[in-house]
Amino acid sequence: MTGFTRLLEHNEHFASTDARERVPAIPFLPNRQVYVLTCIDPRVDPSSILELDLGDAIVARTVGGRANPSFLEDLAWICYLHRTKTPDADWFEIVVIHHTDCGSGLMADDDLRAGFVADGHDDQVLLDTAVTDPHLTVPVDVRRILDAPFLPDAVTVSGYAYDVTTGRLSLVTPAATRGLQPARSS
Repeated sequence: MTGFTRLLEHNEHFASTDARERVPAIPFLPNRQVYVLTCIDPRVDPSSILELDLGDAIVARTVGGRANPSFLEDLAWICYLHRTKTPDADWFEIVVIHHTDCGSGLMADDDLRAGFVADGHDDQVLLDTAVTDPHLTVPVDVRRILDAPFLPDAVTVSGYAYDVTTGRLSLVTPAATRGLQPARSS
């Protein structure tokens, strides 16, 4: 029996519920109008820490929760679909979540990084990915998303730090649009 065998049993239970009936009809228009970017770290599961149900949010996970080129390409596709297929629908908010004690911080360790670079990986990419302090890296990624030329003006982007010890999120970068003006409350 593998570790995944037990998860297949969980899937059988899931398939017997009505959860699939509560998902949005259009996959790029999540129920809560939120697109979350966070780390692949299993301690930072958006479904748990934000109490999300199936269909509530689009969730992207990268090492460190960084807005890397692959994430930006995926976001461009979702924005394109939204603009062309549902032009009158409300836009989602993008929420960037980095966290304390992130394993990507090890990329800042010169010796450890040197070994990985020796295996053929790019030193600067590794340095740019490292999250040693989420209060410093969140604003960088919020800005990177806001600067993306494909991002519609209506999309807001905000950033948070998640403390893996307390389980709490703290605001790092208030919601803003491309002009970097704080978003208005509705």
